[in-house]
Amino acid sequence: MEDITASLSPRQERRQDPTADMRRISDASSIPSPTASLFSDPEHLKNMSKSVPSFLQKEDAGSDIDSPTGDGDHAGRLMTGSSLNSLTGSSGMASLSSLSGSVMTMYSGDFGNVEVQGNIQFSINYIQKLREFHIFVAQCHDLAAVDPKRGRSDPYVKSYLVPDKANLGKRKTSVKKKTLNPTFNEILRYRVRMEYLRTQILIISVWHNDTFGRNSFLGEVDVDLSKWDFDHTQMNYLPLKARTAPTLAPSHGRGEMRLALRFLPEIIHSEGLVKEGQSTGEVHIWMKECKNLPLIRATIDPYVKCFVLPDTSRKSRQKTRVLRRTVDPAFNHTMVYDGIRQADLSEACVELTVWDRDRLASNLLGGLRIGAGTGRSYGALVDWMDSTPFEAALWERMMATPNEWVEDVLPLRVLNSAKTGFK
Repeated sequence: MEDITASLSPRQERRQDPTADMRRISDASSIPSPTASLFSDPEHLKNMSKSVPSFLQKEDAGSDIDSPTGDGDHAGRLMTGSSLNSLTGSSGMASLSSLSGSVMTMYSGDFGNVEVQGNIQFSINYIQKLREFHIFVAQCHDLAAVDPKRGRSDPYVKSYLVPDKANLGKRKTSVKKKTLNPTFNEILRYRVRMEYLRTQILIISVWHNDTFGRNSFLGEVDVDLSKWDFDHTQMNYLPLKARTAPTLAPSHGRGEMRLALRFLPEIIHSEGLVKEGQSTGEVHIWMKECKNLPLIRATIDPYVKCFVLPDTSRKSRQKTRVLRRTVDPAFNHTMVYDGIRQADLSEACVELTVWDRDRLASNLLGGLRIGAGTGRSYGALVDWMDSTPFEAALWERMMATPNEWVEDVLPLRVLNSAKTGFK
């Protein structure tokens, strides 16, 4: 395979504003029970929102009381990064940062320790002028008692859109104390386009809040938004269902990625010598193209974002350029990470995620995690070391053939991104 990096001159990649597409809105505001006229009046909804400061803030995933604890800082030295449409010579040491497990919180908590019962009353509506999806949570009735002796629970309601839960995140109501028949009258809001919403499934789940332990699952309902009649804004009264085991959404229909990898254990400089004291090498990631990406709106503008985990710092993040109006983007973009030792390869994982750049937000289309797939990194259990057999096989081929490019075409999958804060 021809090494494209040999013929390209160094050039600093133009950085885009990392906050440009962090315009998602999270809110759960207490209001009186709505009528159809209230839902249809955007100005009224705007005024309601102004009374809630958190409406204008990005949801802090780390503050969720049912989130698992972070994995903590990891030992080991990784890596300076440089990104190349052409090769760039710039790099800077990136400090290791702790990883939050918050992207997996949809499936955290205790399942099956409480028998599911009861109902939930809610309505959903899309406000065209605001480009907002609203879920009005009215009340629950006859919930299971987590404290059977006193016959009570401390319930709250949580919502997700899947398979895109890692990007848009969860929304939650307040906690109602010591009741099996809570009244919420709260709106959970998502800033999202209708065409994207049509690709999602809404999951509304009810939980008992345990201040000192793991929260308990009380039941859920799911709504396939691709088939939903959004003209229907009346109340829905549905029985809660049990979830016997956490199952992730299917990954079919995400498209595929062609890429090549190589590891250079020693860096040969122009004088033909290894730099004195050099004990680390480089990983090169040649992002060639994607095919058959999901068309989540009329046209998509894809780009690829890369981290070498466990480093999720801003310096570790590298991105391709955005290619407009295509489901088959040819990026031909090489990313370089240096400061990597041979021993680090068994502990690190390349996370590649494909995004659609929209004016409101970047939407996650799918991704890969290429690594050993052992579930551990530097001795710690991590949920991101989850490479599929095909992804792990490519990584093993790279480790077995230093200095040589190895290439494959891999299917993109639904990925709970370890780092979605910067797009």
